[in-house]
Amino acid sequence: MPAERLILEITESTIMADPQRALGVLTRLSEMGIRLSIDDFGVGYSSLSYLKRLPVDEIKIDRSFVAQMADDEDDAFIVRSTIDLGRNLGLSVVAEGVETEAVWNELSELGCDYAQGWFLGRPMPAADLGDWLRANAPQVHDAVGDQPER
Repeated sequence: MPAERLILEITESTIMADPQRALGVLTRLSEMGIRLSIDDFGVGYSSLSYLKRLPVDEIKIDRSFVAQMADDEDDAFIVRSTIDLGRNLGLSVVAEGVETEAVWNELSELGCDYAQGWFLGRPMPAADLGDWLRANAPQVHDAVGDQPER
């Protein structure tokens, strides 16, 4: 598989455990063409100065903020600010933990790039994905086939 079809996810806390080493490793992976994503973004204690230096393509907002954002103003503010931050840094933003239509709709209004969660679909074996996509084709964005593998 071509490297540019892959996205490697690394947790924010792993990056911050050894930021200098992480920067070196992530830079080498990025130079190979592998896309990089910071998973669980917002739960660690990363510095924004590190975020802007890391060769990442995407941040994934932790579900602890996303799941209750329709009912919790503070969570909604954090999600909105993170989407804005990602957009301003030229990063794609994924919201994890989308479990209700209300959260889905709010993320749509905020312009979040991607979403993951049980509202969209339960985890399934790879062998079942094709059938699920065919059954849900009207709801699935046309670009699914053009997205990198996860």
